[in-house]
Amino acid sequence: MDRLAGIEAFVRVVESGSFVRAAERMGLSTSALSQRVADLEVHLGTRLLNRTTRRLSLTEGGQAFFERGVALLADLDEAEALAGSNTVRPRGTLKITCAHAVGVQRLAPAIARFQRLHPDLRFDVVTAERMLDLVEEGIDLAIRIGAVGSDQLVARKLGTMHLVLCASPAYLARRGTPRSAADLSSHDLLTYAHARTPRLWTLRGPDGAALDVKATGSLHANSGEVLVAAAVAGQGIVLETDFHVAQALASSQLVRVLPDHEGGSGDIWAVYPSRRHLSAKVRLFVEHLAAEFEPPTAPARPVTRTR
Repeated sequence: MDRLAGIEAFVRVVESGSFVRAAERMGLSTSALSQRVADLEVHLGTRLLNRTTRRLSLTEGGQAFFERGVALLADLDEAEALAGSNTVRPRGTLKITCAHAVGVQRLAPAIARFQRLHPDLRFDVVTAERMLDLVEEGIDLAIRIGAVGSDQLVARKLGTMHLVLCASPAYLARRGTPRSAADLSSHDLLTYAHARTPRLWTLRGPDGAALDVKATGSLHANSGEVLVAAAVAGQGIVLETDFHVAQALASSQLVRVLPDHEGGSGDIWAVYPSRRHLSAKVRLFVEHLAAEFEPPTAPARPVTRTR
């Protein structure tokens, strides 16, 4: 049997989550692909996949073999690329998952700039507010805020997001501008369903003390973009990530509320499933993201010379 073909077939089946999708991806018939995996299992003398009518799952030996198979194929891709040129050129498709807002505000611009440098690479982006199983969904890379997920994953910190209080000038003109955290109780506070404590905002005052605010208002949504749009329209005060509200703040559609109070923060991570080996496309794009997420360096202040 062709062991390399069997390994690739097995890895693609696991990444795709089904024989049908993997066969389409590889340009094979489902029966031919299934035979390759079956031959590999016979060669190894062990079952790699548990097959049911509803789904596939890895056996314990299959999980270990999958991790090594991914590394082997990544090494082969890079060896072929190195043989053909002096530098590794990422190619193929890079499948990424992240929250919708991160995709719109941060990932999409980063992809556009990277793709101009590496035109042989294609991107497949899946936005989701929940954590997807990277191995089961065949995803190369995830961008996550706060929790990384399984301890089997590798994570690299890209930056930090901050939660800020904002409202439109029209809302503040109509309802008044809060001067303290206690003043927020008399305002329309727009709440985010996926927050750890949606109805309780914890702020940190100028003195560092934690202040809890019971958040009640006319809108509760599972989309940060909906909340920001409502705040721009003058509905209430929103506590959202800095990248969610950056454009609205820059255009003065929103203004900061209690700017000396911190609304919390969370680290932004690039997360990927392979612990020992990274394909060229993942490694290079993670490096690119690290540069993209790096906060801009403040310009040096001019030095005035006197005679």
